[in-house]
Amino acid sequence: MNGPVRAGLALSCRRLTHAYRMGTDEDGAQAATLVALDDVSLEVAAGESVAVLGPSGSGKSTLMSILAGLLRPTSGRLLIGGDDVSAMSQRDLLRLRAHGVGVILQNPARNLLAYATVLDNIRFAQRGVRRPRRGQLPDPLSLLDRLGLADFAERRAGRLSGGEQQRLAVAIGLANAPGLVLADEPTSQLDAANREAVVALLGRATGEFGTTLVAVTHDPEVAAALGRTVHIVQGRLSEDPPRAGRPTGPLEDAP
Repeated sequence: MNGPVRAGLALSCRRLTHAYRMGTDEDGAQAATLVALDDVSLEVAAGESVAVLGPSGSGKSTLMSILAGLLRPTSGRLLIGGDDVSAMSQRDLLRLRAHGVGVILQNPARNLLAYATVLDNIRFAQRGVRRPRRGQLPDPLSLLDRLGLADFAERRAGRLSGGEQQRLAVAIGLANAPGLVLADEPTSQLDAANREAVVALLGRATGEFGTTLVAVTHDPEVAAALGRTVHIVQGRLSEDPPRAGRPTGPLEDAP
């Protein structure tokens, strides 16, 4: 990677709440709601790396979907780089994800163009970056080499294994040197060696690009590699780890 391309984008969650509707009763009235996020506030400074650590069903993926602008919160505000994401149009959200925010989804296939080659996936992610930034972006082959994917550069992405697709999704998320990277369980399908490579590359992005990083994970080792850890239990965030034996509840993320 080259030197810093842009300053990181600060992130501010202000009392985010999200509830899923769970169907209707016989009279057509709403029967119940499931609160996946409950009054979540979080401040992430520009260039900081933060892990949101919690068990399955704690609300991690719901939080990540809201941060990425893929889901509107029931209430509360989200600011990225000072812009109110919760008030953006769909077109503005698409522009934000294309130019300023790299999103690494938990299902890596959702990040990829299955019919395109691995190398073309990286080039496609960089297509919207304008000069003079274009010459400062990571070299696609070098980025793939750092994740052990250089030998697959001309293979179609849809023919990769699950773990290879996950590594490619990470490369795509970093390809345009975004100001903010959002990673949802970025190592869930990887063995120990590839997990270390992915975590190291994500960590390096914050130093070399000034990128802000927020990663949700259930893996304490991944969390420990980032600069700060916050914990999520029953849809609530805390800087303190949950006490032993504290119930986590039956929350599900998105239905």
